[in-house]
Amino acid sequence: MRTLLAVALLAVVVWRLGAGPFLDGIRAVDLPAVGAALAIGVATTVLSAWRWVVVARRLGMPLRLRPAIGDCYQALFLNSVLPAGVLGDVGRAVAHGREVGDVGRSARAVMIEKAAGQVVLVVVGTAVLVAQPAVLRVLGIPPQVWGPLVGLVALGAAAALFVPRLRTAVATLLSDVRRAAGASLAVGGLSLLALAGYLGMFLVAARAAGATAPVAELLPLLVLALFVMGLPINVGGFGPREATAAVAFGAVGLGAAQGLTTAVVYGVLAMVSTLPGAFVLLARRFRA
Repeated sequence: MRTLLAVALLAVVVWRLGAGPFLDGIRAVDLPAVGAALAIGVATTVLSAWRWVVVARRLGMPLRLRPAIGDCYQALFLNSVLPAGVLGDVGRAVAHGREVGDVGRSARAVMIEKAAGQVVLVVVGTAVLVAQPAVLRVLGIPPQVWGPLVGLVALGAAAALFVPRLRTAVATLLSDVRRAAGASLAVGGLSLLALAGYLGMFLVAARAAGATAPVAELLPLLVLALFVMGLPINVGGFGPREATAAVAFGAVGLGAAQGLTTAVVYGVLAMVSTLPGAFVLLARRFRA
């Protein structure tokens, strides 16, 4: 169903804007952009691995930075080529958990460090988006949608409170969150630097796509695109990002086609930045 929704989104975008912006995005990827994507990918992967190491150690599990970098690269590559977009992270959580003899705690460490990155994105993104009312209007949700959303949240909260197994799981997770909170400054700083890297790659994509608007004008649009990338509705990362970028760029007068081309370039560069993970995977298989 998620795949069908993503395909439907892309079909609507192509129907409205044509295939030209997609093809322009692919043609816009050149060697300097690829080199920048690989360099930024190294930086963000090291920062993410470092964040994982900090959280894992706070939870009492040994984890060295060098193997963590390899695990994160492999996870990023698998996330980009496998369905659901999280199977690589599941794999690194299980592998590390087996090494330390506690898969559950290892999984919670990965959950916490990934959630930390999302929290920083929400905090920084909200501050940036407030400065751009036209982009904020893109986020508008029709009133008739609020009822089902509130109902789903209430149902989840009820399940967590009244189902014993879920209540125990949530309590255990919150306990580990409190333990990891002692490193909140380090985790927050690493997450902030990683976010700067992701925005930098989006800026590279925008320039490669021909966007000449000032960085201050592009920044809210790029943050909004990062927001929707967290939705589990995509095909190889493509889907909501392209639709949202087209609407957001159009909302501020930069052109929907320009937004779509930028999103396509970013999608290609993001996949390129994970390619070292394929070599990590092959090297480990060869050694095994």
